[in-house]
Amino acid sequence: MTTSEAWQEVGDRVFVRRHTSLDLNCGLVIGDDACLVVDTRLHLGEAADLIDALRRITPHPWTVVNTHAHWDHCFGNAAFRPAEIWGHVLAAAELRRTGELQRGTATQSARDAGSGDTADQIQSAPIDPPDRLVHDRAELNVGGRVVDLRFLGRGHTDGDLIVEIDCGSDRSVIFAGDLVEEGNPPGFEDSYPLEWAATLERLHGLARGPVVPGHGAVVDVEFVSGQRAELLALEGVIRATLGGSADETGCNAPLPEGSPYDEETTRLAVRRGWQLFRG
Repeated sequence: MTTSEAWQEVGDRVFVRRHTSLDLNCGLVIGDDACLVVDTRLHLGEAADLIDALRRITPHPWTVVNTHAHWDHCFGNAAFRPAEIWGHVLAAAELRRTGELQRGTATQSARDAGSGDTADQIQSAPIDPPDRLVHDRAELNVGGRVVDLRFLGRGHTDGDLIVEIDCGSDRSVIFAGDLVEEGNPPGFEDSYPLEWAATLERLHGLARGPVVPGHGAVVDVEFVSGQRAELLALEGVIRATLGGSADETGCNAPLPEGSPYDEETTRLAVRRGWQLFRG
């Protein structure tokens, strides 16, 4: 385990491991006789590394939560079986529906980057969707600790769950998955950019301490507020294009000023907004 991938305790027995690979965060919540793992990495090899790391600090049996259905967060699921894996009902359906497509895209991307071993391991990773499904909210007992799984609305995907852990003294830790992104712009490929800011407003209302993004450094409520403001500005740009002249996906829509993101990211978000607007 490299120093950069050591566990960071961000609340009472609540840990984050930030990985060099994809700058991905995974979480660990330790109770009296059980633990909870948040996300499982992108293939079985990386999942095995995560298991080795968590076994350095707890021997307890685990339950798993997937924050959403993207390959980099859940293609390691099979390594944690036969444990229960929790996820949003739409995330489980999305993984069943698009898992092979995600695998192909991720494998090709790894090969293009010269990472043949990573590509081979993604190619061989079982697609193992969550089997304990959440619609709006579920409460888990993790070794005597209460952990809330909440669906706050559509944003990065249509099945994003946040994981909220009460740490006492009116403090909590929230694992936000890719609803919150630090270090890079949010990902808009299969997002809901006209709804995302409203979802972050709900998350902002819950935050009482550290917020762990899907990728990047741990942030706070002020960061969430700032990202919500960025998404509101982007929403305004998208809505301004909807009344203009463009093809049915918005690919050729002129871009008004006001986006907080680079042109490529903005164009992707506009295209996604047009796809949803056109049904």
